[in-house]
Amino acid sequence: MPRRTPRTILDRQRTPRRFTKFLKGASICALVAGLLSPLSQTAAAQPASAPAAAAANDYCGGRCSDILPAGQNGNATLAEILLNQAFGSQPAHADDQLAPYGNLASGYSGLTDAKINDFFRDASFGVPADQVESTLKPAGRTDVTIVRDKKTGVPHITGTTRYGTEFGAGYAAAQDRLWLMDVFRHVGRGKLTPFAGGAPSNQGLEQEFWRHAPYTEADLQAQIDNAVATNGARGRQALDDVRAYIAGINAYIDASDNGRYFPGEYVLTGHKDSVTNAGTIEHFKETDLVALASVIGALFGSGGGGEVNNAISLLAAQSKYGVEEGTRVWESFRERNDPEAVLTVHNGESFPYATKPADPQGEALPAAGSVAEEPLVYDRTGSAATTAATGTSAAATASALSSAKRGMSNALVVSGKSTASGNPIAVFGPQTGYFAPQLLMLQEIQGPGLSARGASFAGLSMYVELGRGQDYAWSATTSGQDIIDTYAVELCQDDTHYLYRGTCTAMEKIEQTNAWKPTTADGTAAGSYRMQVWRTKYGPVTHRATVDGKRVAYTTLRSSYMHEADSIIGFQMLNDPDYVKSPQTFQSAVQHINYTFNWFYADSQHTAYYNSGDNPVRANGVDAEFPVWAQSAYEWKNWTPTTNTADYTPASAHPNSIDQDYYISWNNKQAKDYTTAPWGNGSVHRGNLLEDRVKKLVTAGGVTRASLTRAMADAALADLRAEDVLPKLLKVVNSSPVTDSAAAAAVTKLSDWVTAGAKRKETSAGSKAYANAEAIRILDAWWPLLVKAEFEPGLGSDLYTAMTNNLPVDEAPSAGHGPTGSHAGSSFQYGWWSYVHKDIRAVLGETVEGGLAKPYCGGGSLGACRTILINSLKEAAAKTAAQVYPGDDLCSAGDQWCADSVNQRTLGGIKHNKISWQNRPTYQQVVEFASHR
Repeated sequence: MPRRTPRTILDRQRTPRRFTKFLKGASICALVAGLLSPLSQTAAAQPASAPAAAAANDYCGGRCSDILPAGQNGNATLAEILLNQAFGSQPAHADDQLAPYGNLASGYSGLTDAKINDFFRDASFGVPADQVESTLKPAGRTDVTIVRDKKTGVPHITGTTRYGTEFGAGYAAAQDRLWLMDVFRHVGRGKLTPFAGGAPSNQGLEQEFWRHAPYTEADLQAQIDNAVATNGARGRQALDDVRAYIAGINAYIDASDNGRYFPGEYVLTGHKDSVTNAGTIEHFKETDLVALASVIGALFGSGGGGEVNNAISLLAAQSKYGVEEGTRVWESFRERNDPEAVLTVHNGESFPYATKPADPQGEALPAAGSVAEEPLVYDRTGSAATTAATGTSAAATASALSSAKRGMSNALVVSGKSTASGNPIAVFGPQTGYFAPQLLMLQEIQGPGLSARGASFAGLSMYVELGRGQDYAWSATTSGQDIIDTYAVELCQDDTHYLYRGTCTAMEKIEQTNAWKPTTADGTAAGSYRMQVWRTKYGPVTHRATVDGKRVAYTTLRSSYMHEADSIIGFQMLNDPDYVKSPQTFQSAVQHINYTFNWFYADSQHTAYYNSGDNPVRANGVDAEFPVWAQSAYEWKNWTPTTNTADYTPASAHPNSIDQDYYISWNNKQAKDYTTAPWGNGSVHRGNLLEDRVKKLVTAGGVTRASLTRAMADAALADLRAEDVLPKLLKVVNSSPVTDSAAAAAVTKLSDWVTAGAKRKETSAGSKAYANAEAIRILDAWWPLLVKAEFEPGLGSDLYTAMTNNLPVDEAPSAGHGPTGSHAGSSFQYGWWSYVHKDIRAVLGETVEGGLAKPYCGGGSLGACRTILINSLKEAAAKTAAQVYPGDDLCSAGDQWCADSVNQRTLGGIKHNKISWQNRPTYQQVVEFASHR
C-alpha cells in the first residue's frame, strides 16, 4: 500500500503535468526534511476532543450512500507532492475512495444491501462522536464548525448563522480544492497558460472555453448584478452567501500562506518561493465564481450548436442526391424524432420542441465551399507555434463548435410500487470525467435555510449541487436540448461591420494576449499568442461564408450567454428544507436552473423528473437545425439583445413527470417530439443499456438498492456495440456458411463473447486482462472499418466525411473524449451504432421504424452486404493489439486493459493509480428514504 501522510501534519496539493526531471536532479530527502516544519495546521484543526457535529433531521435511515473518487483531499503541500512523485505516497484522504469505487467492477455480481458500503460510503447526516477526525472553527469564528470524519475526511459544516455557515463552506472548499479552483477561474477567463504553463493541453483548454464565453470583467460583474436584481430576496441572499463563501476562501488563503501549508503547485509554477515564501496567492472575488460557472456550464449544460456543420452536410447530401432526395437522406440520418429511440418519459406524452417546420423560413445556407472557421489565435511565438500547439487549437475549435457535447451522467430511478420496501430507490450521479483533484468535492452543509449533503463543483460549493436533503435526494444528467442558434449577419462596409436591424454596426473586438515561460511544473518552452473574438448583438463570430451571394459572418447565440450566474437561485432552493418538500416543489426549484440538464428526484413516497434550461421561443418557421438570417423576423420571440433575454417555453412544455414507474437517463432523448441538438438518438443508444436492465427489474418487482446498483454496474461494463448491434452483424455473416478460416475464427470469438454477455471485464479482480480479449480487440478494430465499408460507397466520400463531422463513428473506451481526455471512462455516447443497426436490419428484411432513406450495406443485397462484412472483419482480425491500441504516455502499445483504463487526469501534482474501465457516474448516490417529514 502507498504510504500516507496525515492531513493534520501536511496539507495537500497538485500541479499541471510534468516535473519529473526536476525530481531526478534534486535531493528529495533533503528537500522534504526542509519543508516539513512550516506546514503544520495542527493549531487550526484539532483532532478528536471536540464533540461531533449533531446530525440534522435525517430521514434516510442509513440507506443513503455515495462515492466520489479519488478522495476528498484535493490539495497537497510541496512536500507531499515530492513524496508522491518520488515514492508514490498519498496524502491522507487523497485516494481512499478510489479502491472502493474501482472494486465495484469485479464485485457487483454478489452485491447485497448489506455490502453496498463496501463500494460506497455512508451518506448520513452528521458524524458519530467516535468517527470525528478533526474539528475546526475557521478563522476563530464562533458561528461555524467544520468537522471531518475519519473514514473519508469529508467536511461537515454546521453554522448558527447563515454568514458563518457559508464562510465555513468557502474555507472547507479552499482546504480541499484551492489549487483546482484557481486553475478553473483562470480557464474561465482564458488565462490558464500564464498561470499554469504553456503545455499544449493548457492552450487547448483555455481556447475552447474562451471561445464559448469571451467575457470581459464588466460582463462578469453585470451577470452578478442581473441575477441579484431579478430575483428579489433570494437574489440578495445569494449575493450575501457568495460574499461569505469568498471570505472563507480568502481566510484560508491567508492562513495557509502565513502557515506555509498552501498547495505546493504555487511553488512549482513559480507563484510562491519555497524558501522565502515570497509571492502571492491572489484572493478570490465575486466575478471569479461567474468565470468558474461558465466553464461548468460549457462542459455539461449548454446544449446546441453545430448548425453550420449541419448545413454543410445537408448541402453535401443535396449535391449527391438532388435537393428533395438529399434532404430526405439527411433527415433520416439526423433522427430528430426517431420512433425507436429510448425515452426518459416513456408514457407516450409528447413535448414538442425544435421540431422540423412544415415550411422553413429564413434559412441562410452557405454557398458550397465558402465556409471558413473564424480564427481565434493570432501572433503565435515560441512554443505556441509548434505543430502540437496548432493541432491542439484545431481540436479545441472543433469541440467548441460541435453539437456533440460530452454530456455524460446517468440515472436509474424506480417507483416504490416496484421495490421490495415500497419506498422509491435511486442510483444516480454526474459522469464528469476523472481528474486529480476531482472537479467535484463532497460536503455536508447545515445552517439557517441550508440542509444538504452531496457534491458540488469546486469553487461553487456555497450550495450542494447534487446530493440529498433531509428527506429527499436529487441528481442530474446532461440533456442537450438546443438553446444555441446560429445567425448569419450580413457584412457591410468591411469584415468587422454588419447589418443590425438595418443599420451598419461595428463588431466589438474582445482580445487578450497570453504569454508563458518554463516552470518546474511545466517545462514547455516560452511562448505567447493573442486570442481575439469579434462579438455582435447575435453573439460571437464563429465562421465566415457567402450566402445568396452576400458575405456573412455566422454567429452563435445561446440563451445562457451573459447569464452564467442565474442558476444559483435554483441550487439555493434545492438546499432549502423549507422550500423543497415534495416532487412539485423540487420541480419548481430546478425550473430556476437555466442550463440544460435532466433532473431526478426521490423521497420516501415519490419520484420526479424535470428537464431544465431556458428554451427560447423561436420565430414561426425557423428550423433550429440550420443557420438563419440575422433579421427581426427570425429572432427569438421578444429578444432583447442588451440583456440577451427572450421568451422561453413554459415549464409545462419541458419534459416532466411525477411517479412514472421508472426513469432512466444516459443523455438519451427525453421524450416524444423533443428534439435534442446532438445526433445519434436512434434505435441504439447507451440509454438502452439502462432501459433494458431496469425494465426487467421493474417487471419482476421487488427491486432493492443492491439490485438496482447491480443493473447500473452491469451496464457500466457492457460494450454497447457488442450487446445491441453485433448479433445482427453476425446474423448477416452467418446467413451462409463461413468458409474462410480467418473469418470463421473471428466469428467464433465474437459469438462466444456475445454469449458470455458482451462485457469488457477482467478475468478476475486485478488481473489487468479481459476475458474474451481477442473478441474485444477484433470488434475495436472492426467497427470503424465496417462502418466505412458499409456506408462510404453509397454516400460517397464527401457526404460520408460531412456526416462523420456531425456524429463520430465510434467512441470505444480507449478513445479520446474531448475536454475530459482519454482514459475518461465515459464511452459509447456518440457513434454510428443506430445507423448500422437500422441498415443491417433492413438488409435482413426485418421491420425497421424510422429507417434510413436508402439501403447502404451492399446496396441492400444480403449477399453483397455479407461480403463487405466478411472482408472488413478479416482485415480487422489481422490487426495486432499494438495496432489497435497504439499506446500513449500512460500505456505501452498493445496493452488493451491499460488503453481502456480509467485514470485520474492530473490537474495538480498528485498522481493516482489507474483502475479498470467502468462507464458510470464519477459521483454516485444510492438512496432509499425510509420516511418523510
